[in-house]
Amino acid sequence: MNYIIGAFKPPCDISITFSDARTRKQVSVKKDNGKTTMVPVFQSLETISGEVSIAPVPGKRIEHTGVKIELLGQIELYFDRGNFYDFTSLVRELDIPGEIYERKTFPFEFSTVEMPYESYNGTNVRLRYILKVTIGRNYVGNIVEYRDFCMEVGIEDCLHIEFEYSKSKYHLNDVIIGKIYFLLVRIKIKNMELEIRRRESTGSGSNTYVETETLAKFELMDGAPVRGESIPVRLFLTPYELTPTYRNINNKFSVKYYLNLVLVDEEDRRYFKQQEITMYHLLESPPAS
Repeated sequence: MNYIIGAFKPPCDISITFSDARTRKQVSVKKDNGKTTMVPVFQSLETISGEVSIAPVPGKRIEHTGVKIELLGQIELYFDRGNFYDFTSLVRELDIPGEIYERKTFPFEFSTVEMPYESYNGTNVRLRYILKVTIGRNYVGNIVEYRDFCMEVGIEDCLHIEFEYSKSKYHLNDVIIGKIYFLLVRIKIKNMELEIRRRESTGSGSNTYVETETLAKFELMDGAPVRGESIPVRLFLTPYELTPTYRNINNKFSVKYYLNLVLVDEEDRRYFKQQEITMYHLLESPPAS
């Protein structure tokens, strides 16, 4: 029996390490088995490099048809679990067909990787990035190892803005007055808009349904800002079909409003800064915080 169980064990150990693993930011992600693990975080257009180590079980050798590493961006819908839709796929060949008798290490590098979407792990869908090592074999199944990593849209070191406005509670015929300050600009911004968004949620728990609607768009700037520049904001609310804010009415529904600042760079990438505001009728007193 022990022999049969051992027969299904892989004939080697594969480890995938990143070259800057010790210094790179790490975040916690949940694995398929429900446990959490720490994975490194990258940003789009960064270079991803490291090493793949293959160590055969003592006394065994691995005959293979080639070793490769792939960088994959995948979307998995949980009702279709196990089927992945690749939106990014890069490959590097690590070894030509042959045999591995002892531990062997292969360096790899993916230069300026374009990762168009941020990692996401939700209730019904998962968007992930992985490194996948495959040892090809002729007469038995391939040996495969995975290593997850995350992609974040991090612009803290490239763009720092502050959005100041006079208050956070407005009546339906009010005016939003404020200023936007550019404290750090290392991104080529093409234009900037201010949106009013309404988020309506119904139901509760896992049966909650959320609908978001953009009610207003107001262009604030056309062209590239510079460090230290400030942009005035004056948005009249009267032309728009707004309602008061509703918060958890009879545990059935809520209606919330948000100011959404949208910046678009020259490559049409979009950056957002969002803040909730409270709406009320003019004859009412402003809701308590």
